[in-house]
Amino acid sequence: MRVLRSDMSSWKRGKRASHSFWKQSIEALVVFSLCVKISGCSDVDELMSTYPLIDGHNDLALQLRIRHNNCLSQVDLHNLSKVSTDISRFKAGHVQTQMFAVYVLCGAQQKDAVRLTLEQIDVVRRMCTEYQEFELVTSVQELKDSKDNGKIACLISIEGGHSIDSSLPALRMFYQLGVRSMGLTHSCNTPWAESSSNFYPVYKRENNSLTSFGKVVVEEMNRLGMIVDLSHTSWNTSSAVLSHSKAPVIFSHSSSYSICNHSRNVPDNLLLELKKNQGLIMVNLHNTFVSCRDEANISHVADHFDYIRKLIGAESIGIGGDYEGATSFPHGLEDVSKYPALIQELLRRNWTENELAGVLRNNFLRVFEQVERVRDQLSSKLPSEVQIPFEEAHNPCRLILKRPDPRSPSSDQSSGAEGGLPALLILATVLMLSRIFLIE
Repeated sequence: MRVLRSDMSSWKRGKRASHSFWKQSIEALVVFSLCVKISGCSDVDELMSTYPLIDGHNDLALQLRIRHNNCLSQVDLHNLSKVSTDISRFKAGHVQTQMFAVYVLCGAQQKDAVRLTLEQIDVVRRMCTEYQEFELVTSVQELKDSKDNGKIACLISIEGGHSIDSSLPALRMFYQLGVRSMGLTHSCNTPWAESSSNFYPVYKRENNSLTSFGKVVVEEMNRLGMIVDLSHTSWNTSSAVLSHSKAPVIFSHSSSYSICNHSRNVPDNLLLELKKNQGLIMVNLHNTFVSCRDEANISHVADHFDYIRKLIGAESIGIGGDYEGATSFPHGLEDVSKYPALIQELLRRNWTENELAGVLRNNFLRVFEQVERVRDQLSSKLPSEVQIPFEEAHNPCRLILKRPDPRSPSSDQSSGAEGGLPALLILATVLMLSRIFLIE
């Protein structure tokens, strides 16, 4: 009898445990179903595997210049120290396409900006062809194919119009080398566009933020199929470009001015113009741009996404991390491997799978496709032969092409001729002194 009671007690305990197990399983299933209904996907990794990230801005090439003088043979891009980007972390962060910035300092304007830009294009091209995980792409179709082939696609973007030295032929040659986007300014004005920064006191103009030549630059970029990037431009220049461009434009690494009132961010009126243009703002993750302080967290970043979505819709948003260019990033977003944490936060805020698919990938693809469509529509248009007026782009290194006068050495404006007279004076002085010493 005692054995029977013991068996009955064990059976009841087992029944209660079984009932508890099924109750918990049903509750978990309900929660899972609700999550699927909200996000459309049960897991961040699954979502980002289906829609891997296209990131709008990364300055790894700049760090390779600063730290290694562009000597790729000295580094292993699979694992890099002292930076936030390498191949292993790209994979961990589900980054499938990276727009690599080609940036040269504004101090090179009026000097050797074009040469330095070519060297930075060279290092990006080498990086993306010498490592089998990368693939250099120059079109939407190649970008899509790279995903199917399991590659990390590389797009090249020039960061700052000073790189073309106010030359449309230079712009076209950069396109031939694979450049598919260009920011019209960095932290310095160009002779034809205005920067959001006042750091460099060059090419200041009143009420002329996009000159007639600047409009031709935008038109030529539209004709080529090169994405116009407005990050770093002044608000007046941005507005002028949004009114003039035939193709959608992007802010490749900017955030909302209403959330953080930094001049690098985009105010509401421009966001509304961007929506009409069907363009894209790719949210920057730099602490100073997301929290207006030295410290920030993921919630600060997500606030920008929420605000912009409410104002102009999720279809106008992308991500442009600005790793390797900016110096500090939010807690939890310290490097490119951390992007899933941001997507997790947006899921927690009830962003849908469709919205996040756009933010991660599809919105940029739509813009790039439209840029190419405009290019195709303009295919019958010949390359522009407009030249910037000399007085607008005048600087000591800009040569006036004319036949030298042999009777007047000073009329030859090449650097060799300019240096010739001082050299002759020095030589004459040395000869004279030597004669004096010999006489003595």
